[in-house]
Amino acid sequence: MNIIEGGVTAPKGFMASGTACGIKKDKKKDLALIASEGTAAASGVFTTNTVKGHSLQVTLEHIKNGYAQAIVINSGNANACVGEQGYKDALEMASLTAQLLHCEPEDVLVGSTGVIGTQLNMANVRSGIRDAAATLSTDGGHSAEEAIMTTDLMAKEIAVELEIQGESVRIGGMAKGSGMLHPNMATLIGIISTDINISRGLLDKALKDTVKHTFNRVSVDGDTSVCDMVIILANGEADNAGIVKEDAEYEKFVSALALVCTSLSRMIAKDGEGATKLIEVTLEGAANEEDAYKGVSAIAKSPLVKTAIYGEDANWGRIITAAGYSGADFDPNLIDIFIGDLMVCRNGAAVEFDEEKAKKILKANEVKIKVNLKRGNFSDRIWTCDFSCDYVKINGSYRS
Repeated sequence: MNIIEGGVTAPKGFMASGTACGIKKDKKKDLALIASEGTAAASGVFTTNTVKGHSLQVTLEHIKNGYAQAIVINSGNANACVGEQGYKDALEMASLTAQLLHCEPEDVLVGSTGVIGTQLNMANVRSGIRDAAATLSTDGGHSAEEAIMTTDLMAKEIAVELEIQGESVRIGGMAKGSGMLHPNMATLIGIISTDINISRGLLDKALKDTVKHTFNRVSVDGDTSVCDMVIILANGEADNAGIVKEDAEYEKFVSALALVCTSLSRMIAKDGEGATKLIEVTLEGAANEEDAYKGVSAIAKSPLVKTAIYGEDANWGRIITAAGYSGADFDPNLIDIFIGDLMVCRNGAAVEFDEEKAKKILKANEVKIKVNLKRGNFSDRIWTCDFSCDYVKINGSYRS
C-alpha cells in the first residue's frame, strides 16, 4: 500500500472543484463539488443529533437507494434550523447540480457547514454551483478541500493505492472539522472516494465498521453538531473482478480504508480549535467494550485533563478522576496510568516520577495517555487535543 497525491480525485473517474461564491465574508472558497463520471455505490454515517440540518435531511433521503454520482457542499452556512425554506434550498442545490452534470437529482448528495440559523443566499449558491460544475477537474481535490473548511487551519486530505484482485485500486479522502467535535459524528464532513468494484452491502459494512474506530473516536470539546456526515462513493472504475464476500481481498480494502480514515481523524484532532497538541488516549484492561469506550471518552473530553496537557502539567489526578466518573466499572486500587512511557500512577496510587521527563513528554506536539484498568481484555482509543486560550477566543466570536 502506498500513499499518493490527489486526495478525492486520486481514484479513477472522480473530479472535483472548489470556488468562492460569497457565502463566507472573507471571500475564501465556500462551495465544493465532487463528482464521479458514472453512478457509484454510496454509503454514509451521519450525526446522531436529533436536530439535523436541512441539507443533511436531503442527503439522508437521496442515499437510501445506495447510489450517488455527486456531492455538493457549501461552507460558511449550516443551512440548519431555518424552516421549510432550508429544505427547499437543499433540494434546489441537488437539482441544479444534477441538471449541470446530466444526472438525476436523487443522485446528488448535499452538505452544508457553518453558522446555524441563517438562510442561504441562494443567488450566490447557484452561481457557485455553476462555476464549480464548469471547473471540475481530476486535479481539483485540494481546491474542493479548501472550499469545505470553516475554522480549520490545515487541509485534511490523503490518498492510497494498493492491489486488489490483481488490479490497482485507489482510495482518496478529504475532511473538515476543528470544533464541536465528539463521537457519534461531530462537526465534521468527510468524503471518501474509491474506484474499487465492491458490492454496495460490503461497502456499507466496511465504512460503518471503520468509522466506529476512527471518525467516531475523535473529540475536541464534547459537542456534536447537526450537519455531520462521512460519505463514501465507489464507482468500480478500477476494473477489479468485484468484492462480493468478506474474504482476504475485502480485508485488504478495509485495512486501506482504515488507514485513510485514521489519517483524516488524526488530522482533525490535531487541528482542533486553538489546539497546540494532539492527544491520543488509550484504555486497556476493561471488562467489556462499553467500559473501554466510557473510560477513554470521559478522559478525552475532560476540560481539566485537556488544560493540564496544554499547561504541560503531569497532573494525573485529573485523568483518574475522569475515569472514575466515566461510568466504567473498575477497581480504583488496580488502575495504572502512563503519560507517554512514564508511569505516573500504579495501582491507583502515586509513584515517584521524573518531573523533568514528564515536562519533556508534554512539550511534544503529540502526547499519549495510557490507562490500564486490569479488569479484562477490552481496549479502546480516542484522539483529542488540548484546550488553549484560543479555543475560547475562536468560539466567543464565531459569528463575527
